[in-house]
Amino acid sequence: MIYNLDKINEMADGDEDFVNSVISVFLEEVPHDLQALESALAHSDYEKVYQLAHKIKPNVDLLGMEQTRAAALKIETLGKNAANMAEIEKVFPVLKKDINQVVSELKKDFHL
Repeated sequence: MIYNLDKINEMADGDEDFVNSVISVFLEEVPHDLQALESALAHSDYEKVYQLAHKIKPNVDLLGMEQTRAAALKIETLGKNAANMAEIEKVFPVLKKDINQVVSELKKDFHL
């Protein structure tokens, strides 16, 4: 399991509906953002790469996905600085693999 619900559970203070809501929002938004990020990479759109990585980062952070957060931060920084697109493309597969794995795990664990 590469996600951890400690932060969400702490915020929820026992409110299961809140936890389920956060998970649902993650499952709705993050895969879409990931697809858009992949498209932005294909078009070498640094600004869009920056914006989407910036949007993904707090979502993966909330789920305690430290490696994934680090990948999103690196992509965000490289996109903001209009850095080497090849460098971003090296980091992106880690982000994509982790997010896809967590989406699958969350759907299974929460019966969604």
